[in-house]
Amino acid sequence: MTNGDIFVGELIGTAILILFGAGVCAAVTLNKSKAQGAGWIVIAFGWGFGVLAGAYTAAPLSGGQINPAVTIGFAIEGSTKWGDVPFYILGQFAGAIIGAVLCWLLYLGQFNLNAEEDTAIEMLGIFSTRPEINNPVQNLITEVIGTAALMLPILALAGGGKHVAGIGDAGLPVLLISFLVVGIGLSLGGPTGYAINPARDLGPRLAHALLPIPNKGTSEWSYSWIPVVGPIAGAAIGALIYNAAF
Repeated sequence: MTNGDIFVGELIGTAILILFGAGVCAAVTLNKSKAQGAGWIVIAFGWGFGVLAGAYTAAPLSGGQINPAVTIGFAIEGSTKWGDVPFYILGQFAGAIIGAVLCWLLYLGQFNLNAEEDTAIEMLGIFSTRPEINNPVQNLITEVIGTAALMLPILALAGGGKHVAGIGDAGLPVLLISFLVVGIGLSLGGPTGYAINPARDLGPRLAHALLPIPNKGTSEWSYSWIPVVGPIAGAAIGALIYNAAF
């Protein structure tokens, strides 16, 4: 695959991931949405299906990693060349911003309606994660553990060893990893909203800050480093454990 293939594949795949993921958060949160109040289980499955759609779509071009932490984990494990990593990550962050903008356009009527009410913090939660208990050390540990719990099974399900370029090379691993993401959301997502993906959080957070959303509130930049550093550290730990054990 070429660097252009990697960039385009990851851009499209991550945009689809965020469209589905931010979309389900908007659907559950915003007034005058048919899914309003559907709850955490619906959100977890929405993000899981976003992984499924995004990874399958990106697979022919880039392998469908759609997560900078996973890309770094694959590079540490040896399946992805370090020289390809910048093209993966640039595509992922660009795609995450595009996906967030598409979600905003899709729910534009609901965003405008909710702006008339005191729902600014819910609007931020549609785009990015935030902790239920604001404790940076605890929040960081949560993201590290959650992403390590993602990276280890991904490496195992993708086939192991040094012969895998991404998680989208075969149909069954992508399907199983999508359900893995659902499981992480249900079991580990309660404290922080389980970013487990730097692009998933930072890209939409930037979009939220730049989009003309009335009464959108603060972007809470003081927390924004945790969903970036935590997932990268967790993926690195998962990859190191995998190399040591397998």
